[in-house]
Amino acid sequence: MADNLTIEQRTKNMKAIKSQSALENRVSKALWKMGFRYRKNVKLLGKPDIAIKKYKIVIFIDSCFWHCCPDHGNMPKSNQDYWQKKLDRNRRRDVEVNSYYRGNGWNILRVWEHEFKKDFNQAIIKIATFIKNINGIDISKKHS
Repeated sequence: MADNLTIEQRTKNMKAIKSQSALENRVSKALWKMGFRYRKNVKLLGKPDIAIKKYKIVIFIDSCFWHCCPDHGNMPKSNQDYWQKKLDRNRRRDVEVNSYYRGNGWNILRVWEHEFKKDFNQAIIKIATFIKNINGIDISKKHS
């Protein structure tokens, strides 16, 4: 099935998609408040949401829709051929990105969007624990 929007309409819709979601911003603020120092949306392969280059750490916050969550991912009812190709490509790219980082000695963590919706604080603790456990280091900045 062909796209039912004009090129101009599709362009406008795609430009409206934010590079940073409200969830990513909440996560970033929570980690920063805990004393972690990192970079957001670094120009590395796959554009990780959070990166700590010094310790070769990349963290991705994966949307259940865009990254085909096995529990919550769904296929739109209209224009299924387009969406199937798009979402399959996203899934393949995630595998390629994971393989690249692991093959180059990076520490990679992917956290599903629904983990934050279920228990935001627990998901933040999962990320913090992951960062702290890399090579047994504590890179958080202590605040008094």
